[in-house]
Amino acid sequence: MAEQKIFAGPRIRRIRIAKGLTQTAMAEGLGISPSYLNLIERNQRPLTVQLILKLASAYKVEPEELHGEAGGSIAALREVFSDPLLSGELPGDQELIEIAEAAPNAAAAVVKLFRAYREQAERLSDLSELLAQEGKATALSSARLPIDEVNEVFERRPNHFQSIEEEADAFVSLLDPRDDLMGALKAWLKRDYGIVVKVLPVTTMPNWRRRYDRHSQRLFLSERLSPFDQLREVAMEACLIRMQVAIAAEIKALKLSSDEARRIARFELARYAAHALMMPYQAFQTAAVRALYDVDVLRSRFGVSFEQAANRLTTLQRQGALGAPFFMLEIDNAGNRFRRSGAQGFPHSRFGGGCPKLPVHAAFTQPGQIFVEAVQMPDGAEFLCVARTLEGPQGAFNERPRRTAILLGCDIAFRAEIVYGAALPQATGPAGRPIQIGATAVGPACRLCERQGCLARAEPPVTRPLGLDEMVTGLSAFDFQ
Repeated sequence: MAEQKIFAGPRIRRIRIAKGLTQTAMAEGLGISPSYLNLIERNQRPLTVQLILKLASAYKVEPEELHGEAGGSIAALREVFSDPLLSGELPGDQELIEIAEAAPNAAAAVVKLFRAYREQAERLSDLSELLAQEGKATALSSARLPIDEVNEVFERRPNHFQSIEEEADAFVSLLDPRDDLMGALKAWLKRDYGIVVKVLPVTTMPNWRRRYDRHSQRLFLSERLSPFDQLREVAMEACLIRMQVAIAAEIKALKLSSDEARRIARFELARYAAHALMMPYQAFQTAAVRALYDVDVLRSRFGVSFEQAANRLTTLQRQGALGAPFFMLEIDNAGNRFRRSGAQGFPHSRFGGGCPKLPVHAAFTQPGQIFVEAVQMPDGAEFLCVARTLEGPQGAFNERPRRTAILLGCDIAFRAEIVYGAALPQATGPAGRPIQIGATAVGPACRLCERQGCLARAEPPVTRPLGLDEMVTGLSAFDFQ
C-alpha cells in the first residue's frame, strides 16, 4: 500500500498534551524514537498511514482527527484579515494556516472578537443614520474600502454632472449619428485614433466585457454582451478619450481619498457619460415627459436597455429642463445592494431601501414583469415604486445567468405625471381629488424600523430591547418591547 504523507504536528502535540504524556512516553507507545516524534511535532516529518493506525490503536484517536484540515478556521481568519483595518498585514495564507493549525482555540477567539467588533460597527452605523434622520450630526466613522467611499459619495449627491452633459451634447453634434450611434462611434474611433472595434467569442474573452489593446489599437468586446451593452462599452471608451479633461475635473471635485477610489469613480463617470451620449439630455427629457416616464417606450425610442433608460431617468436635473426626481436601487437575489443613486441623491433618511417588503424583492418571482406599488414609511411619507428584473451578460448553456432587480422610486406626489401611477388603487376624496389607498407599510431597514407585528422582519431594531416573554409569542421571531 502506498503511504499517504500527512503533516499534522500541532494536532499530535495537542493530543499528547491532552493525555498528559511526555514525548518519550508517547514515542514508546508508538514504537518510534523521541527525536523522530519531536520532528513530527515540528512538521519536519510526515505521518504515515501505519503511524496513524498506531495512534488510533494506542490512544483511541480517530483517524479523521488527524486527517482533518483547518479549512473552516482558515476561511474565517481570511475574512478577518480582509477587513480594511488589517488588509496588507499578511502577505499570504501561510501564516493563517500556521495560526489555525498551531493554535486553533486562539484562532477561534480572534474570529469571535472580530465578529463582535463588526457587529458593534454595524450598530454604530445604524445609530449614526438614526441620529442623522433627526438632524444630529455624528463623527462616527469606520474603515471603508475604496468602493464603499465611492458609493457613499455618489449616493449622497445628485446624480447629475452638468459639465459631462455639455461635453456629451457637443460630442453628439460632432458625431451626427442619426440612427446609428454604434456606426458613428466606430467610424470616429477608426478615423481619429486608428482604433478598430472587434467582438470576440467567449472562449477568447472568458473573463472580460471589454479590453483595449494599445499595441494593436483594437477594442475587444465580449459576445456575451447584449447589443445595448456593447454600445455602452464602446461609448465608454470613446468618452474616456474625448471627455478625459471634464471627467478628471469631476473626479477632483469629489475629493476622494485614494487612487483606487479615483479609478473606480472614473469608471462610474465614464458610464454616466456613455448614457448621456446614448440618450442626449434634451431629447431624452422631452421624450420622458411626453411618455409619462414609461421606461419601455423610452428604451425602444433610444435603442437602449431597460436598465440604461431607468438609470438615465435619475439624472434629469438640468436647470430649466427638470424631470421627475427619480431615485434608483439595484440588488441581486441575495439582497445585496450595489447601486443606489437619485436625481437629488438617494433618499437614505426618508426611504432607506433595506426593507424586505419592497417590490424589488418580489420581482425575482416573475422575471421580466413590472411591479408597481405604493409604499408608506413609518413617518407617513409615501413613494411610488416600480421594480423589474434585469438580465446580465449571457452565459453558455452550463452557466447560470446573472440576474438582478432594479427599483425606481419617486415621491407619491408625482404619480399623476408618471404612467405607472395609474396602476395604483385610488379612491375619490373631497372635491373629486384622488386619494391613494392600499400603500404597503414598509420601513427604512429592519434594524431602524419599529413597526410591530411585521411578518417580514429579519432583525430586531437597535432602538428597542427584545421582548423575551415566555407567556407570549408574537408574529415575529424578533418581538421587541
